[in-house]
Amino acid sequence: MIKMYIKPTCSTCRTAMQMAKECETEIEMIEYLIDTPSEKELLELTQQLGVKPFDLVRTKESLYKEKYEGKKISDKQWLKILHKNPILIERPIITDGTHAIIGRPPTLIADFLNKKQKTKKKSK
Repeated sequence: MIKMYIKPTCSTCRTAMQMAKECETEIEMIEYLIDTPSEKELLELTQQLGVKPFDLVRTKESLYKEKYEGKKISDKQWLKILHKNPILIERPIITDGTHAIIGRPPTLIADFLNKKQKTKKKSK
């Protein structure tokens, strides 16, 4: 199953949700500001994405600029910060449990979902 971490008021997330509706693959929508990923889940997402926790940070958010910009923060600390302040998590994130992408630009979402659909059709 594919999971999509979204914020419904985000235009890119709305685009992702529309793409998901058109997709033949089952997708679980997770409003990450309400159902915040645990530190373990965030670590797993970074591993699936192949990035460091800081790469999930929305550096244009005022919270980042006010509290964290320019500070030396470890990967483990970033996981705690992102869990406690999910507004800082980049969005949307789409994962199949093995691989993940950050859906910016939205064409990445379409490519990811299309690959999953083709894989699903081949396995039938």
